[in-house]
Amino acid sequence: MRQFWRKSWNRLLILFLGALLIVGVYQGGFNLAAVSQTRSEVRGVWLTSNDADIVRDRPKLQDALTQLRQLNFNTIYPVVWNAGYAMYPSAVAQQTGIQSFVYRGLEGQDILADLTAQAHAQGLLVIPWFEFGFMAPPTSELALKHPDWLTQQQDGTQTSISAAGEVVWLNPFRPEVQRFITDLVLEIITQYDVDGIQFDDHTSLPREFGYDRYTISLYQQETHKTPPASVADPDWVRWRANKITAFMAQLNRAVKAHKPHAIFSVSPNYYDFAYKMHLQDWLGWVQQNIVDELIVQVYRPNLESFIAQITLPEIQTAQQKIPTGIGILTGLRNSPVSIAQIQSQSRAAQSRGLGVTFFYYESLWDYAPEPIEQRKAGFQTLFPYPSIRYRPVAS
Repeated sequence: MRQFWRKSWNRLLILFLGALLIVGVYQGGFNLAAVSQTRSEVRGVWLTSNDADIVRDRPKLQDALTQLRQLNFNTIYPVVWNAGYAMYPSAVAQQTGIQSFVYRGLEGQDILADLTAQAHAQGLLVIPWFEFGFMAPPTSELALKHPDWLTQQQDGTQTSISAAGEVVWLNPFRPEVQRFITDLVLEIITQYDVDGIQFDDHTSLPREFGYDRYTISLYQQETHKTPPASVADPDWVRWRANKITAFMAQLNRAVKAHKPHAIFSVSPNYYDFAYKMHLQDWLGWVQQNIVDELIVQVYRPNLESFIAQITLPEIQTAQQKIPTGIGILTGLRNSPVSIAQIQSQSRAAQSRGLGVTFFYYESLWDYAPEPIEQRKAGFQTLFPYPSIRYRPVAS
């Protein structure tokens, strides 16, 4: 009798699972790949100042976020600090003397608040992006009103040339600068329902800088030496990099004190360049548990050089500790990227257990050599099933 009931129960269970599979497939809600995929990977996109027309217009923003959800993206990184200005109504910026520009939507809405609410409604994580870090245009109010906050090269030059044009660099070793950046970050973390904060390759300092009076005095006080003439001197590089690391650790503690489960994300350049050329020891940050998520920018025109970068030991080290992804260029206004290149690079990253984040939203479909529908179909093949990133638990 027991054997009869056991066989009957097994038949019923098989029938039930079969029926569930048929119904799921029929309704489009059941996917074997999704069932087998237990790991949640980063599938993100940066929303830059080039995307301003979209994020400022509520209906356009809703369409954009709906499209991202339908294509199984799970994270957006909207810019909140760019060119010396906060991209949201910031009391901290105004108190610092940045008065002439308050960034709002077409209906007068707080863009960051609106974007966060709409994104969460679509199941997307929102991690605001501190794009400019310690960098600012020399003509910005910030640079003009606080010249003592700036650092310089040996010959007194205060500017350098970056992808954003000519810029100055806030001195990351000065307490006033650290306090200003910290206050901006905490303003975002405490006043908006965001899921974290992200810093990129500009939360750093080109190695040519650090020869201002304040930094020289601090270096002499701590080492009893004069800064060497060689900007690549290992001890001089390490001392400055350690100072930036100490600030990032302090900033992480401040963020976690207000929102313990906030994602502290970093999107740097590849490590050898980041550390040697920009004093950004992001591998040390990972090893010291300062970073919760790493997205390494690997903007390469061919697959061979791309794979060489994403297989470096430091990326594998990070991957063992925290969610790790690769930043992939999807195009610029004057330099489109084919969907074939995007797909090959994305699949190379995914096959190695890495997430992907695309730079930037508008170039996903626009400024492209293919029609929009072909581009969207191409992204659909990259993410054929959902990969949910659950929101951090509220503090």
